Order: sequence, then C-alpha cells, then structure tokens
Amino acid sequence: MRPWRAVVLGLAAVYFLMPLIAAAEFSLRVPGGYGPTNYLAVVRDAALFEAVLTSLGIALLTAALTLVLVVPTAVWVRLRLPGLSGLLESVTILPIVIPPVVMAAGIAFVQANLGGPVFRELFASSTTALTPFYVVLAVPFAFRAIDNGLAAVPLRTLVEAARNLGAGRATTLVRVVLPTIRTAVLGAAFLTLALVLGEVVIARILLYTDTFPVAVVEVGRTAAGVSVALSLAALVLTWLLLLAVSFAGGRTGRSR
Repeated sequence: MRPWRAVVLGLAAVYFLMPLIAAAEFSLRVPGGYGPTNYLAVVRDAALFEAVLTSLGIALLTAALTLVLVVPTAVWVRLRLPGLSGLLESVTILPIVIPPVVMAAGIAFVQANLGGPVFRELFASSTTALTPFYVVLAVPFAFRAIDNGLAAVPLRTLVEAARNLGAGRATTLVRVVLPTIRTAVLGAAFLTLALVLGEVVIARILLYTDTFPVAVVEVGRTAAGVSVALSLAALVLTWLLLLAVSFAGGRTGRSR
C-alpha cells in the first residue's frame, strides 16, 4: 500500500500547496518584476498598521477570556460531573452550527435596541464590542483543545495529590493543572488568534472597519497584491505558531 500512500499524499500536497504557491507568486509581483513591496504595505499604510494592532489586541483579550472561561469549566466537569461531558460538547459546538451572518444579525438587533450610556460606550470600540462575540466563536475550538489535553493526563490523581499536600483550588489549577496541559492551552490560544485574524463577517456587518480582516478586504478593492500578501502572511504566521506549539509539546513529552 506504500505507493498508494505516496500518490494520496502527493495529490493532497498539490491540492493544498498549489494555491499557496500561486498566491505567493502573485503577491510578489511588482511593476517590472518581483519584490517585497506588497508585504511592506503594513509599514507604509498607517491605517493598515493600526488595524493590525487592533486585531492583535482583540485576539489577545479574546484568548485570555476564553482560557479563563474554558479551562476551569473543563477541569470542573471532568472532576465533578463527567456525565455532562457529552452535553457540554454538544452545547459548545453551537457557535459552529449557527452561521456568522445570523449571529451578526442578532448582534445588530441587540445593539440597536440597547439603551443607556454604558451600553453605547461598550459598543463604541471594536475591541470591547467584538471580543465577547469572538469568545463565543472560539469556545468550540478552545474547549476541544483543552479537553483533549486533560484527557491525556491523570487529572484526578494530580488534583487529589495537590489537595492532600495542602494546596487550594486556585493553587492546584494554576501550579499543577495548567503546567501539565501547557501545550493544549497554547494550542487553544493560537487557534483563537487564528480565528480573530480571519473573521470578517461579523466585523463587516457591524461596521467595525478598523480590524485587520476587514482592512484586508477593503485593500483588495484597489490593491489585490497587497490583500493577497497580507492574507498569506497571516496564514503563514498562524501556521508557524501552531508548528511551534506542536514542537514544544513533543519536546516536553520527550524530556519527561
């Protein structure tokens, strides 16, 4: 079966790599030849650079809130209510099932009917407005990454040992559980980062035009090469981060 494996892997490589190679070639085109001009657009364009910083801020805040929400919940369910694991998996998959357009329409309706200066101030900035909704979108990916990490370690034994040694719940979670599932936590964080850097539907419908994905779409109307270059750079950056997480996880496992 080895020749067939090589054929299948070769076809898969062609299917996935050819569009990336074509995009890279197109992004390097400049008048008179090839060059990195399109990739330097972030440095030259102040608005585009500000959009990158805004999306990175949203991504970091979203990752932090997602981990604070998911990690204790996943640990608690595995220790106290293991019978609810199936229900929790079904509930956390709902953000994937519901189309982003429907979610954005519901969010727009809520924004239009909210009153009071506090709520208006909350939705005045893209960071404070989009972060809660991106947390909802990131929960399915983060929960499965964290849950797989917890399934690979003797969680109950670790927690009981820490509690017997006098550690409190917070200490057990921070100093015992989190270092054990460090690779899963980093994977969940980087998946959240990739989601925020690629989500354009909700931000576009809600008219938050200062995020990186929306800026890439707008730039593509006048400079297709810059848009392709920025999209490819974001894709490669995300892939390198995930590769670094996998390498760190494998290295940690070998050292242990």
